[in-house]
Formats: sequence, structure tokens, C-alpha cells
Amino acid sequence: MIALPDAGATEALGRAIAGRLQAGDSLALFGPLGAGKTTLARGILSGLGFGGDVASPTFPIVQAYQPPDTRLPVWHVDLYRIERPEELEELGLDEALDGGVLLIEWPERLPALWDETLRLRLEPDAAGGRALTAFVPPAWGDRWPPR
Repeated sequence: MIALPDAGATEALGRAIAGRLQAGDSLALFGPLGAGKTTLARGILSGLGFGGDVASPTFPIVQAYQPPDTRLPVWHVDLYRIERPEELEELGLDEALDGGVLLIEWPERLPALWDETLRLRLEPDAAGGRALTAFVPPAWGDRWPPR
């Protein structure tokens, strides 16, 4: 477990994770509303070089970021509003993994994740911060924890 006392610490962890990302990586961000998933995503995108505002793509569902704005192509996906499996098929999420990174909020909406997906669970803690638990697949073994 990694203690994240505030949004700044959450973003800093995201920037550290970004330094370890490779083309073909997928990250699943679990946690309740307000747990800090978008804050972590903001840090990851910042660490990949994106200098603009990062909002949760709740309404567009997919927000794509491309070089030169980022070191790698990234699809930031928010599946909160997905209600039917057919909607997932229309998104073509596998395409993001071909040379890029897939960053998924609300991955619970998927029938299954890719085997090598880094699963990160954020939970609010009693002190007002967040606690992050990582489920690290073998492909991430030498890249976790980020430094």
C-alpha cells in the first residue's frame, strides 16, 4: 500500500508511473467517486509531457493524447457511463495498445482486463488522503514500484 496524503502526492506518483510506461501498457484505475483516479491520471499525463488541463472523460468517454504533446500516445478512458457491452465494442480499446497506453477509469465496466494490466485501487483514508494498492502483473515486475 502507498499512502497519498494529498492531491500533490497523487499527481507525483502519477508522474513517477509515467516514467516507467511503455507502448502497449494498460492501467486500470479502480476506486469510488472522488477517490483520486483522475488526479492520478493527470499526474501520469503530466509525466508524459502533457501541459494542458486534464479532466475525466466522463462525457466523451475517450480522450486521446498524441505526440508531440505526450511521449507516447495515450487513450484516457472513463467507462462510468457505459451501460451495455455493445458500447464497449464500439470504443475499439485494443487499438490503443498498438503503440500506445490505455489508461482506464471505472474498469469494472469491462467484461475482462488484459492479462498484463497494472491494476491500481485508490481508496479515501481516514485522514483525508488516499491509499493506493497495486496489483502488479509480471510484465511490470521490474518497473514497480516507480521511483
